[in-house]
Amino acid sequence: MKVLKFGGTSVGTAASIRNVLKIVNGIEGHRLLVLSAMSGVTNMLVQFAEASKTKNEEQISAIISELQLKHFEAIEELLPESVFQQETKDQILSYLEELRSFSTEAFSAETEAKITTIGETMLTYIVSRYFSAAGLPNQLLNAKTFMQVSNLENPDTQKVGNLIQQELDQSQDLFITQGFVRLDATGAISTLKRGGSDYTATIIGAALDAEEVQIWTDISGIHNNDPRFVENTHAISELSFEEAAELAYFGAKILHPQTISPVIGKDIPVFLKNTFTPEAAGTCITAEVAQKGLKAISAKDGITAIKIKSNRMLMAHGFLKKIFEIFDKYETAIDMITTSEIAISLTIDDTHNLEAISRELTEYGEISVDSDHSIICVVGEGLIEDRNTSRLFEILQDVPVRMISYGGSKNNISLLVDTRHKVEVLQKLNEKLFVNPQVAMAEI
Repeated sequence: MKVLKFGGTSVGTAASIRNVLKIVNGIEGHRLLVLSAMSGVTNMLVQFAEASKTKNEEQISAIISELQLKHFEAIEELLPESVFQQETKDQILSYLEELRSFSTEAFSAETEAKITTIGETMLTYIVSRYFSAAGLPNQLLNAKTFMQVSNLENPDTQKVGNLIQQELDQSQDLFITQGFVRLDATGAISTLKRGGSDYTATIIGAALDAEEVQIWTDISGIHNNDPRFVENTHAISELSFEEAAELAYFGAKILHPQTISPVIGKDIPVFLKNTFTPEAAGTCITAEVAQKGLKAISAKDGITAIKIKSNRMLMAHGFLKKIFEIFDKYETAIDMITTSEIAISLTIDDTHNLEAISRELTEYGEISVDSDHSIICVVGEGLIEDRNTSRLFEILQDVPVRMISYGGSKNNISLLVDTRHKVEVLQKLNEKLFVNPQVAMAEI
């Protein structure tokens, strides 16, 4: 089995869906497709959820009309004069009526998840019908019957595998299902968070002991820097699981942060490909280390730095444990941490409980909070042993750096900077590390 994930831009129009059909037809063997909603649809559904919360009937009706128009246009292009067209439209209307009914429910986390995941439900139905009309038989699977993921950080892939095997029609070669959605520990509908269709694909890949996982987007693999801000970047042909995981966690937009974790233990390769230039090599992620040294730079925005200053308690036994227990209490992960004799500085990207965390931290010292920061992450296998790596510290001459994490991993060096300086740092690091790297002198 090969698991193929296609993102929102890959299925955003009728033309792109036709392109997906060509790609799928060119891949032999058993295939399971994981699809996102059409591009822009999840954003519309997030707005719908907000309108439902405030019972804004005018906005609710406007969004439903917009969703109907978008999906009907795709259906009419994909299924012209087909007997499938009206049936497909009728089913989409049924889903939209269901969506409207969600807006009348008492608003809850599950209601929000029901709303935001219906885009995948509509799109997979359309694609399944189109593939069938095009002579490609398939089985449409309902992810809510098998994506029981109680723990987002550590999904039980064996449980998912047992459940999905019960759903598979063994006479079929092609299966289609929804990304993003999951059932939580209570059986309630929930999500894998935005961008989570990548994670769906690798969870299913691990669950089925897949031959490989292919993630198809509008970018030809992971680039060595952010092409939105830096010129002349290039795709990296090969990465190790560890390198890819670091880049995903620290901001590489092509991958959901947790994508790699389910497949590492099973050594299932992950390929990142471009739907619109399928002939491009893209990036292959495996357990193998193709080359040591610097590979790529990524940036993670929305970082908040917290400093705890305490003259009397920092060196006391158990002090750090008490600090970490506060973050654990509020289920808030820490990205970076540095210490001095009288202070601890750390960063978080989830500020939902920042006020409560800060209040409890004041029991242990003076607290200062700085928002709107970015983590710049430099990644490569054995990076800290690379002689050219030292050049990145020249950035200290150019911009103020709030924190540095060095030595916690051989594969990652992280810098915390004010987000106002992010683009400048990315561009200058690119110049120092990729464009004009220092050539290390041979040892005498």
